[in-house]
Amino acid sequence: MRQAFGPAVFATASVAATRLTVFLIACLFATNSSAQDQSTLTVDGNSVVRAPLGDSEIVIRTTSRLAGAIDSLTWNGQEFINSADHGRQLQSASNLDFGSKMTPESFNPTEAGSRLDGAGRTSTSRLLHLIADGNRLQTTNQMAFWLAPGQKSGGVHLAKNTTTLSNHLLTKRVQIGWKDLPNVISYDVTFGLPINEHHRYAQFEVVTGYMPPEFETFLKFNPKSGDFEPLTDGPGEQKWPVALSTADGQFTMGIYTPHRPGKNWTGPGYGRFRFPPQKVVKWNCVFRYRVSEGAPAGDYSFRTFVIVGTREMVRSAMRRLHKEPVSILGQPTGT
Repeated sequence: MRQAFGPAVFATASVAATRLTVFLIACLFATNSSAQDQSTLTVDGNSVVRAPLGDSEIVIRTTSRLAGAIDSLTWNGQEFINSADHGRQLQSASNLDFGSKMTPESFNPTEAGSRLDGAGRTSTSRLLHLIADGNRLQTTNQMAFWLAPGQKSGGVHLAKNTTTLSNHLLTKRVQIGWKDLPNVISYDVTFGLPINEHHRYAQFEVVTGYMPPEFETFLKFNPKSGDFEPLTDGPGEQKWPVALSTADGQFTMGIYTPHRPGKNWTGPGYGRFRFPPQKVVKWNCVFRYRVSEGAPAGDYSFRTFVIVGTREMVRSAMRRLHKEPVSILGQPTGT
């Protein structure tokens, strides 16, 4: 389920490490193109990381079925993630123009897999690397295109890709607990754009969370007041950090990023969507890059914070994050 996709960089040493890791992994798989060779290099995508929060703990699980994308996040007996097919989950995706008019999902590398993967047990995406260590998770993933060649999005927009597996690599680093905030999950994502493509417009859905329908209350965080305010169903993006909550406020998940747009960038856009027929709700955090001469090949990195807990716990953490100096959170720079 990717129908809500609408149309960088934290300055740390991890960016250089990501580039080296991605380069080495890409070289490794470039020499193993046959299905037989690739099968011998299968990485186990089943992992669990956890950390305490109050009288319970936050537990994050990944699966091989989703090529290492996050399949489940639980706290205090509540599941926060809807993972029915390969387009939901807690995951990342990009959407690019491929040198032509930008159309939804027509060139759409997606972490967890493709539309054809459906509710199946395997993913077209390929997991290349996974580390699960206590409260920390790191993966590198070769993303599948959402559409297979010949498919259309919305019955109108023909896929621009000619393969099912893209050359786009995605590395994520996830840590449960940030500083003295145990309910804040730092979520660092790096998208690798290959050298043999030309894009004037790149749209990065840095992270999205598809959630069960009981998270029915949509909220936006007003940085000036430090409080939540009601948010309409939209659907679509707006400028305020978003949280989705149960009606009683006992369970809430929010998204926040310290990044602000630089030259040729717009965002963050914080989206919210409700899909009654599919019995799922969704939030996302999106950045867009437009440049007439073409987006340079290389790494595009973003830091976000996924926040869980009660409604009050999430509000308090957003207040704290908003007050932190940008230099501490990671000053965004251009690519």
